[in-house]
Amino acid sequence: MNWLEVTVKTTPEDVEALSERLTDLGVEGLVINDEASIREFLDDNPTAWDYVDDDVFSALGDASSVQLYLSDDEEGRLKLQALQEALPEYAFSVKTVRDDDWLNNWKKYFKPIEVGARFLIVPEWEPVPETDRIVLRIDPKHIFGNGGHATTRMCLEAAERYPAKNVLDLGCGSGILSIGALLLGAERALGFDIVPDAPSICRDNCAINNIEEGRLTVVVADVLAKGILEKYAGDSRFDLVFSNVGADFNIALLQIIAPFVAPGGVLLCSGIIDAREDEVRRAIEGAGFTVLETMREDGWSAFAVRVG
Repeated sequence: MNWLEVTVKTTPEDVEALSERLTDLGVEGLVINDEASIREFLDDNPTAWDYVDDDVFSALGDASSVQLYLSDDEEGRLKLQALQEALPEYAFSVKTVRDDDWLNNWKKYFKPIEVGARFLIVPEWEPVPETDRIVLRIDPKHIFGNGGHATTRMCLEAAERYPAKNVLDLGCGSGILSIGALLLGAERALGFDIVPDAPSICRDNCAINNIEEGRLTVVVADVLAKGILEKYAGDSRFDLVFSNVGADFNIALLQIIAPFVAPGGVLLCSGIIDAREDEVRRAIEGAGFTVLETMREDGWSAFAVRVG
């Protein structure tokens, strides 16, 4: 089905007022393209950050607009005409899009990314450039984990410094961190996520990286729920644990993770907004763990932690 993608240009100061006027005119499902609004949303919803990276903000620049979608038929065109007549002071631009365009438009912002000293993250649909780096191909589809966000990059960089054979990935998303560890030489990884599609997406990403079936196992479950780690990890102990899921999750995790970390193993706590760095550090040290290093990038913090 085709749709009319209608973009109404405005200023950052007028975004809210324009959105209210469009809503009053019967428009639903507005898309606000405004850097300040997006950053405010991310501050209020810290677990959503991995859907947006700095390239998106660069593309927005100082421009602001409100987008809406109308059916590409007589009814939709009449609705568009009515909106233009009701809002003559605004500039409207219109283009025709298909359903699958909505699913794929974000891909134009995702290009190969060098991470740390060894990785090159390459989108599955992009050609692989000549490189001496470890190529990690990824298609995150609709869940987080494309390697573009600082917290993901810090985890991959740390994985280069903390080699492991057995990996636990809490909030694994697309599987990018587990796959990175496997490409560095880990033998197997166990991932958890609450998104139902995570196992199939991780399986697909393992396939495009030529990782043998069974080396990454993904479970859909809340690892903070009582008995979940015991049920799926069993007697396994992990040399490296990724916990790239925000400050609150990391603080809660400290009460249950110690029995699952191998002697000498490392817990990577990431996804922490810099304003909460001190709070998380106090929780780590209060649990009797040792901070081996603190990483900071683009307003985010991460800790490499020795457990026990």
